[in-house]
Amino acid sequence: MRTKETSFVGFIKNLPKNMFSGLVVSLIALPLGLGLAMASEAPPIAGVITAIVGGIIVSILGGSHVTISGPGNGLVGVVLVAITTLGLTATYAAIICSGVILVILGFLRLGKLADYFPSSAIQGMLAAIGLIILGKQFHIMLGNKIVRESGIDYLLEIPNTLIAVFNYQDKGLIYAAVAGILSLAIMVFYSKIRNKYLQLIPAPMWIVIVSVGFSYYYEFILKTTNPISDAYMIPGIPNIQEIITDIPTPNFDMVGTLSFWSSVVALTLIASIESLLSIKAVDKLDVLKRRSNVNKDIKALGLATVVSGFLGGLNVVTVIARSSVNVNNGGSNRSSNLFHALFLVVFIVLFSTELTRIPLTALMAILVYTGYKLASPDVVRRIFTIGKEQLIIFFATLFVTLKVGLISGIIAGLIATFIIHIVVTKSLSLFIKNILKPNVLMFKEENGNYFISVKHFCSFLNFNILKSKLEAIPEKSDVILDFSLCGFVDHSVMENVHDYQELFHKKGGNIGVIGLDILGTKSEHPFALRRLLPLQNIIPNNKTKRQKNLELVAGDFELKFDPLKRKSSLFLENFIYFKTKKVEHVFNQLSAKNNPCRLFDITYSEGEFIAKEVVRSTMLYIKTSSSVPVFTLDKEGLLERLYALAGYRDIAIKNHADFSNRFYLRGENARAIKTLFTDELVLFFESNAYYHIESSKDGLLVFSKERIASIKEIKALLDFGVRLNAIINKV
Repeated sequence: MRTKETSFVGFIKNLPKNMFSGLVVSLIALPLGLGLAMASEAPPIAGVITAIVGGIIVSILGGSHVTISGPGNGLVGVVLVAITTLGLTATYAAIICSGVILVILGFLRLGKLADYFPSSAIQGMLAAIGLIILGKQFHIMLGNKIVRESGIDYLLEIPNTLIAVFNYQDKGLIYAAVAGILSLAIMVFYSKIRNKYLQLIPAPMWIVIVSVGFSYYYEFILKTTNPISDAYMIPGIPNIQEIITDIPTPNFDMVGTLSFWSSVVALTLIASIESLLSIKAVDKLDVLKRRSNVNKDIKALGLATVVSGFLGGLNVVTVIARSSVNVNNGGSNRSSNLFHALFLVVFIVLFSTELTRIPLTALMAILVYTGYKLASPDVVRRIFTIGKEQLIIFFATLFVTLKVGLISGIIAGLIATFIIHIVVTKSLSLFIKNILKPNVLMFKEENGNYFISVKHFCSFLNFNILKSKLEAIPEKSDVILDFSLCGFVDHSVMENVHDYQELFHKKGGNIGVIGLDILGTKSEHPFALRRLLPLQNIIPNNKTKRQKNLELVAGDFELKFDPLKRKSSLFLENFIYFKTKKVEHVFNQLSAKNNPCRLFDITYSEGEFIAKEVVRSTMLYIKTSSSVPVFTLDKEGLLERLYALAGYRDIAIKNHADFSNRFYLRGENARAIKTLFTDELVLFFESNAYYHIESSKDGLLVFSKERIASIKEIKALLDFGVRLNAIINKV
């Protein structure tokens, strides 16, 4: 009850901030809503209706916290095609059907489908959408209305439009082009203005203010008409009474045609992808690091889309740009989405006639800039740094989307990704054999840490299994995520794991990733695709994040870091633990000439043929200054009790009954072992974490678990070893 009361008090306390944030977002949503609707060749008011309906319904029924809903950039091309092929009223029917499907998808909990789209393919799709928007609206921005068949055709016509601008004879067209150019300049250079008062109003709204002011200047000061051609002004915006009276009637007569359902599928696919990606991205921006209920949000967006379609609006989606503005202006709960919708209602009620004073070219400039941001060279450069193979996936998706369509583009991206994965791994069987096998094992260790081991491969094809495990763990927990048994880890997985690392870190937890050191990569980028290296190869120069952290740890302990695989392991041969095991190689060594401590990762095997098991672990070797008796020290457990029954006697240390109950100590020379285990050494073991410890004549072997250790565990192991060495060498 106290939590609910506290939450309600916090809600009321934050209302002013959310109201202000809603106002700022509405100032952006108004011109964007008009522009997106007109770019789709829908009535201008359709975009505003979409934002109002989405803001009200999603804020009440949604599962996200700081997202803003309304018309989306990605749907411009799809809606345009739908209106061209079906007509406007039939498109409203298609929008309603896509909303119904979204609701069903939400009830089926299919929000996880977003995990099956590779990141580079998604980036390619978004870039294609950006180019489609930029290509078509660029011509209108410069006062040149042309009609072409495809997005590529519009892009190829840009040089001709630029040339045509200098040959305009019509004064109205010249003024229209100037309005578009000036509006684009405002969008480009606005962020460079450092005046805090000017920054209170977003760039799109400044375009609206300047445009309306320009119109009034000509009307009242110069006593003349607006010089911009009427063909390039926003057509009449209905007032609230006209909107209510003229609600369109959706036409379902084409529901039995292939073209209708093609539009429905395209609308649903793009709306769901854009929303899911935006929800995921906005969750990262949330200062409180709350997780959205994706399926609940999909249901709310679907219902809002149904209502929007009946009222003459478009598909309602979650939009990243307006959501980020919401967060940056103090939005902290769903009320900001509601306020943004209510302010839009106020604008339509009070200022609908003023909106007709805005040049169409000015609105298109906003969309041109938006399109450019989606497909800027920075996007290509960022993908290139992740890996050259990701560019192939990116451009395959982009070109097919531009030439054929969005659905074909996504399919092309999926196929390209799968082919690239096969080429990189040189193994089709890796995916075929293991696609249906459970590849994730999770359990809670004795110290309370969660351990997750991933086998075979981990890519966009099966990441949802790993995701379900991560989401089941409290975010304040320490997690060890082990990829050492994986043959392949793709870019999408690396990117998603990074997101979870950030989430856990901000909540007080930690996800330590291990096992990537044995997986090769051609890029230093942390999200780069990784594959298993042949044993004869050395670890590449492109160090993993763990290896870079190992270098830092080595410096802290005055050790040197060597990442290369080494066959030399003679110092391990005298240890009982390796009598029945074959050491393959050691790697990631931390050592120094004058330091007795040597920490390393090790790969070894036990058994042969089908019974052969390969194990990777992290161990610490301490070279002793004098000979020590051979012993093994373990935590007392069932296995150790069985050893005792078999005749392997537990050596009891006099006056330390608790130590003898907690630890299993064995060795042939009991007298020498008892001499070694002084009060100081016994107290040391009792007051520190448990490790498996055994000795040879000239050294100690210390490790915790038969797995690669995280950086946190390595620091603890090294500290333990340094202090243990100081005590041992006193004896």
